[in-house]
Amino acid sequence: MLPRETDRLRFRQMTPSDLEAMAELLGNPDVMRFYPAPKTREQSAAWIAWNQRNYAEHGYGLWIIETHAGEFVGDCGLTWQEVGGLSRLEVGYHVTPAWQGRGIATEAAAACRDYVIEHVDARELIAIVHPDNRASQRVAEKIGMHRVDDGHTGSGAGRVILSMAV
Repeated sequence: MLPRETDRLRFRQMTPSDLEAMAELLGNPDVMRFYPAPKTREQSAAWIAWNQRNYAEHGYGLWIIETHAGEFVGDCGLTWQEVGGLSRLEVGYHVTPAWQGRGIATEAAAACRDYVIEHVDARELIAIVHPDNRASQRVAEKIGMHRVDDGHTGSGAGRVILSMAV
């Protein structure tokens, strides 16, 4: 099962055939500027394999997002993350530079939020964001999240945690 299509986007599972697009996305220094480093091709292949394991175990993970015409836009979806000793469901997203600044991440994240509400037994949805990544924080806020950790103390040291009940 996938999130519902939006006005501009559709979702699908990642496969090994997505390696070129994912390696370009995750290897892009601009896309990955708030990560320790861009990912290598091998790390991008591991990213795809990790998401395939998530699909098998949970029924969801990060999905490929693309236009209705099939143009690759990025990835967006749901993964379980360890935060402060607790397993918490996170919505995450990466958008290619050509599509950034057009509301794509917000549109995709909102579809994933709705998927959680309709199909996942979870009480909370979070976003884990680097304190300097204001654009990503705004995406989380636009889908209804609010800041629960300032990124300097507590379980989110070095990152901002935004959350919403679902």
